[in-house]
Amino acid sequence: MSFENFDLIVIGGGPAGYVAAIRAAQLGMKVACVDKRATFGGTCLNVGCIPSKALLDSSEKFHAAQTQFQKHGISLGEVKLDLAQMMKRKETVVRQLVNGIAGLLKKNKVEGISGLGRFLPSDGDQRRVEVETASGRRQLQAPKILIATGSEPSSLPFMPFDGKTILSSTEVLELTEVPKHLVVIGGGVIGLEMGSVWLRLGAKVTVVEFQDRICPGVDMQVGKELYKSLQKQGMNFRLATKCMGAEQNVNWMVVQLEEIATGNKSQLECDKILVATGRRPYTAGLGLDTVGLSVDKAGRIPVDAHYQTSVSGIYAVGDVIQGPMLAHKAEEEGVAVVEMMAGQAGHVNYMAIPNVIYTWPELASVGYTEEELQAKGVAYKVGTFPFMANGRAKAMEETDGLVKILSDQKTDRLLGVHVVGPWASDLIAEGTTVIEFGGSAEDIARTCHAHPTLSEVVKEAALAVDKRQIHL
Repeated sequence: MSFENFDLIVIGGGPAGYVAAIRAAQLGMKVACVDKRATFGGTCLNVGCIPSKALLDSSEKFHAAQTQFQKHGISLGEVKLDLAQMMKRKETVVRQLVNGIAGLLKKNKVEGISGLGRFLPSDGDQRRVEVETASGRRQLQAPKILIATGSEPSSLPFMPFDGKTILSSTEVLELTEVPKHLVVIGGGVIGLEMGSVWLRLGAKVTVVEFQDRICPGVDMQVGKELYKSLQKQGMNFRLATKCMGAEQNVNWMVVQLEEIATGNKSQLECDKILVATGRRPYTAGLGLDTVGLSVDKAGRIPVDAHYQTSVSGIYAVGDVIQGPMLAHKAEEEGVAVVEMMAGQAGHVNYMAIPNVIYTWPELASVGYTEEELQAKGVAYKVGTFPFMANGRAKAMEETDGLVKILSDQKTDRLLGVHVVGPWASDLIAEGTTVIEFGGSAEDIARTCHAHPTLSEVVKEAALAVDKRQIHL
């Protein structure tokens, strides 16, 4: 069998892979993008970011119709849930977007290949890949190969996924009935988002978290604000508690719990369990050993400053390397690595990578947390401002939360922005931009923000850094 020749082969068609493939094609490379799924877009578009946000949006509207419309003078009859239609809408959104990715690959003359790719022994400077497609095997070669295979849900060794009762982030998006009681193991992004969906749709939700707070790693002050808001919505929490396992009785799953501090044991009865304790790099079946590659203890592929592995001509980006497992981080790396391949100055500023939790209110952050600055011994200033004091937030009936800004005590350079509140996912972009360009809290404070908008809370928090806030 003869080998098909390319300038670059990308293994993985998710945000890192398809973006890298398109940018490489724009730079004049002949590119193949290989993905094990029949549709491109990776976990994010197929079973992650997009379907989860579709359900979050639908469930928010359902909850608003039940609890908020009357305040706005909108009277409805009985509000009923059509879960099948909600799921159908989610699938429509996913289908439109994955079809869009296929169209973008075609437009940019990237050859998209659906099939499982694995390394073959190299031939001189040519790196080789075999792809098992539905119609047979294809053998490809190129001087450069980019690994962008993403990640997969991590299971608990004593409580493996069964897809029916013990669920991963994939199966929890496909339920055909609202659980009576959903127990979520893990109080991070996925657990809180999926817990929010099913809570709004009528489930009792209990989140079990090993740490003594939800969202470990976020700024503690904004994390506490989100915690209070979710409690107010009816979400139950068992913090500083570890899950010891689960077993089926006649009618329920019984989850065994143990408090970290006291060792006290307890049980929870539920019909569904979501294990949301994290994700791990996906490299299974790639044949890394065939080309002399290995992974670290966390399953990640080590790379240098140019995203090149220990094997010349083989690169890796996204969830399979060190750093936060975020689609937008992966996209930035995908662009940077191929620009470097083309002799350009690819660039990723890891201090300007925003992080978002799409609960309601949302939580978004960029840069350092206050706790990180304290640990580093950095002298800093803090400014905070609540949404409660913002005219637009009051008009929207969305007053939970605050904006927190951290800047260097001497230079006023922006060090961190943290938002918990309505549309925090959009508001964080201003902080990200200012950090990227090395700006200051004063730059935000001196910038005119339209009135009345939620963005004025960001301006007021920047003013508050020097105790100059106007509306509080």
